[in-house]
Amino acid sequence: MEFLDPLALARWQFGLTTLYHYLFVPLTLGMGLVVAIFQSAWVRTGNTKWLQLTRLFGKIFLINFAMGVVTGIVQEFQFGMNWSAYSRFVGDVFGAPLAFEGLLAFFFEATFIGLWIFGWDRLSKKLHLATIWMAWIGAVLSAYFILAANSFMQNPVGYQMAEDGGRAELIDIGAVLTNRVVLATFPHTMFAALMFAAAVVIAIAAWHLARNQHFDTMRPALRFGMWMMLLSFVGVAISGDQLGLQMVATQPMKMAAAEALYDTACGADASFSLFSLGTPDGTSEIWSLRVPYLLAFLSEHDLNACVQGINDLNAEYTQNWPAFADQLGGELPFAPVIWVTYWSFRWMMGFGAAAALVSVVGLWITRKKAKRAVPQWAWRVAIWSAPLPLLGSLVGWVFTEMGRQPWIVFGLMLTEDGVSPSVPGWNVLISLVAFTLIYAVLAVVEFGLILKAARKGPDPIPPEPGEGEDPESADMHVPTTVY
Repeated sequence: MEFLDPLALARWQFGLTTLYHYLFVPLTLGMGLVVAIFQSAWVRTGNTKWLQLTRLFGKIFLINFAMGVVTGIVQEFQFGMNWSAYSRFVGDVFGAPLAFEGLLAFFFEATFIGLWIFGWDRLSKKLHLATIWMAWIGAVLSAYFILAANSFMQNPVGYQMAEDGGRAELIDIGAVLTNRVVLATFPHTMFAALMFAAAVVIAIAAWHLARNQHFDTMRPALRFGMWMMLLSFVGVAISGDQLGLQMVATQPMKMAAAEALYDTACGADASFSLFSLGTPDGTSEIWSLRVPYLLAFLSEHDLNACVQGINDLNAEYTQNWPAFADQLGGELPFAPVIWVTYWSFRWMMGFGAAAALVSVVGLWITRKKAKRAVPQWAWRVAIWSAPLPLLGSLVGWVFTEMGRQPWIVFGLMLTEDGVSPSVPGWNVLISLVAFTLIYAVLAVVEFGLILKAARKGPDPIPPEPGEGEDPESADMHVPTTVY
């Protein structure tokens, strides 16, 4: 690889900026629901501890949302900057769900977030509560439209090729929005986001409880976060299983690469290795811990199913797309980087399982009937385990996108054909360095603001209504200055 290879630099830039942007996405999706639930509990019960939690985690939600907007804008710029050939090829299809996201979902979300911020002392409690729920729904819709666009890259549907064969044209937006891949990817992404939000709630609550402060608010927050973590993990597991079935149906090479399975295997031979020692690409295995039949079951829900291997799939793809095979060259032109797909698939599951295990243990040792005080090491584990679900999501996206290679749109366009033809490598390098430095500064600012809000903890309980004051208006009044 040349140092100034435009393709390599463009891929690095898009990958790094995408992963950086995704640091904020799951927390926005998950924390929006957390805040809505806490505020609903306050409106329903009148207990001010839920109001305190709403305001505390509302600050974190808003900080994260603002930073996510800033980093998300850069993402769309790159389609025109570094990937203009790709944009011309699929712009008619890819642009439709992105337009829905920008013009409908995002403005819907932003409008109701604004109403929520400035409506504390202007709207009734129930109407104000509705604004945060609507803001969260807008965020969910935004995520769905973006995932629908990405799913077209994984499984192209709802299009036809132009007469000159130079671009894909949209013929069925319904097919794009109901792509079998997005129907499985969306719940998997949402549950993973809820896991990360739960981890943040757990970490903040554990930090305060370890210092014996804010017990009345932080204990219920801790227990809520742990239950939310476990329920979300179950959702991740179920939706991940369904996503695996769709992956095998649409991109069988990705499943083969996830197991470094070079030769087709059936039944007991289609085992899944929990851990392996050997060369990174799986060509020379020294030792592995395997579960017989598991890969067959994950692929087809059939213990006796056959799972196609990398070699057989590569031969099939070479026969189906000979021109692409000649262009790519090499022994296995249609195989992704195996060690990346193999380990990212396992790290994805491992990080999620570890986060769920922390919650299982935490629920046990913080139960009311526990005879011993929670040891300090347990609080530290709860705090430092906060990044686990996020790391699982990040490596999951690495697996999703790297496992699709060498395609930028599966079966239609190679990644190397999507890069801007007239952008020199030094130009991409400059923007890569600039974005990296700017994002590093933004990361420090983001983490600092969230850390400051988390350490401060819940604000004091608002004063009771004065004598003779209208109770309805008193319930409505929460100073906007807290934000």
